[in-house]
Amino acid sequence: MAGRAGENGIIVKVKAPSKRAAKSGQRHGEQRQPRPHDLIRTAVKRPKTAAERKARIAGILRRLNEMYPNATCALVHRNPWELLVATILSAQCTDKRVNLVTPGLFAKYPTPRDFAAVKPEVLAEDIRSTGFFNNKAKSIVGAAKKVVGDFGGKVPRTIEEMLAIPGAARKTANVVLGTAYGIASGVVVDTHVQRISARLDLTKETDPVTIERDLMKIIPRDRWILFSHQLILHGRALCVARGPKCGECGLNSLCYAKDKTA
Repeated sequence: MAGRAGENGIIVKVKAPSKRAAKSGQRHGEQRQPRPHDLIRTAVKRPKTAAERKARIAGILRRLNEMYPNATCALVHRNPWELLVATILSAQCTDKRVNLVTPGLFAKYPTPRDFAAVKPEVLAEDIRSTGFFNNKAKSIVGAAKKVVGDFGGKVPRTIEEMLAIPGAARKTANVVLGTAYGIASGVVVDTHVQRISARLDLTKETDPVTIERDLMKIIPRDRWILFSHQLILHGRALCVARGPKCGECGLNSLCYAKDKTA
């Protein structure tokens, strides 16, 4: 309560406006001050034309080259078969953990024929620490039998043949073909690529297959392999799921994601 003098000189009590009333006043008259993250989102304009969208994508690719010029697959391998096994093991598991398991695994089972001969329940114990070990063991043994029986012990070089191998969906097939053979069969879409593609507004989709289809339309084919590796590294280093490090990101001025932090 505050006092003031009336027209006849008598002091009268005047109730100060409440916080709720002040907020109501903002709604009805005064303009709300923008919050920091509002200012961030309005700082980057969305492209409106096809030419602007194309220029923005070119800028994203250029900056990814500057940030991750030597990006490659983090799974340690010596040949296409080892990469196939490592990629199957990497499902719901970190590459770091896979790289700890595979040296001993490949020493024990040096060739696809060795994997084809082992019982899945035995292999499961060798890969237990990678998680989902029973399903992964069945996939790897099945993949080994397919590679040995249908492809002469060699991992095939086409997406159609790769997709016929147990445990090899599009992501795994693209990883092996792109990294082991340099064949751009598609774009690898893992959780990092999925998250960053959405933040960069490169797709509105949530299904990996349709996300890949969208990316294949807008990313030049000669960049499919490198682009995937770069986004995966970016997702691990800066564009993490929670609290992305936007202040350190070279793509910040091209990004208008709602969850930006800088």
